[in-house]
Amino acid sequence: MSSHESIISIRNVSKAFGKQEVLKDISLDINKGEIFGLLGPSGAGKTTLVKMLIGLEIPNRGENFLFHEKMPSLKLIERVGYMAQSDALYGELTAKENLEFFGSLFGLKGKGLQARIHEVMEIVQLTEHLNKAVHNYSGGMKRRLSLAIALLHEPELLILDEPTVGIDPVLRKSIWDAFYELNAKGTTIIVTTHVMGEAEKCHRLALLRDGGLIAVGTPDELKENTNSSSIEEAFLVYGGVNA
Repeated sequence: MSSHESIISIRNVSKAFGKQEVLKDISLDINKGEIFGLLGPSGAGKTTLVKMLIGLEIPNRGENFLFHEKMPSLKLIERVGYMAQSDALYGELTAKENLEFFGSLFGLKGKGLQARIHEVMEIVQLTEHLNKAVHNYSGGMKRRLSLAIALLHEPELLILDEPTVGIDPVLRKSIWDAFYELNAKGTTIIVTTHVMGEAEKCHRLALLRDGGLIAVGTPDELKENTNSSSIEEAFLVYGGVNA
C-alpha cells in the first residue's frame, strides 16, 4: 500500500494547443506505492497529462516533478514504464523480436533479458504467441504486448494510458490482478481510464473534466462526499451535472 511520500508532484500545470486549453491549472500529488487513477471522459486531458509526466509534452505554465526531479529528464526514463494509448509495435517482427529490441534500449541482454521476456509474457498471457508476427495479433493482443514491453525493465513507476481498452472482461480481471501483484512488490501505478468499474479498483482517483481537476480522493471518499452509490454518480455530482 502507499506511503505518503510523494513520487509525482504536478504544480499549477496548464497546457494549450493553439487556442484550445486542454489542461487548466492542475495541481496534484501522487504517492509512492499507490495505484492512482485519472478518470474522465475522452477529451478531459488525461493523455496530455500523462505525456507531460514522462516528458513527451511540455506545460505552457507550471511544473512537473518525478522522483523530486523536474521533468523532462532523460535520466529518469529508465525508472518509468509507459504504455501509450496507441500501440508502438513493429508489426513485421515477432513479439519476441519486439521485446528483445525494446529490452536492449533499457540495457537488458542475454539470459537476463530472455528470462524477463518469459516473465512478462506470462503476466499478459501471451506466452504461446511469442514467436508470432505482431501483424497477426488482434487489437487486444497488441494492447497486452504493449503492457509486457512497459513491464520489461521492472520500472518503479508504471504509467498506463487506457491499458485495457479492447480487452475482454475476463482478461481485464487477470491484468488487474497482475497490477495488484506488481503494486504489492512496490511498483507505483498510474492508470488513465473512462471505465467507472476500473476506477473503483484504484487506491485514489483524480476526476478530470474539460481540462480541469474536479475532485481527488479514494473511491469511498468520493462517493461519501457526494452521497453517491457509484463513482459514476459521484463524477456527475462533482461535474455539476444533475445525476
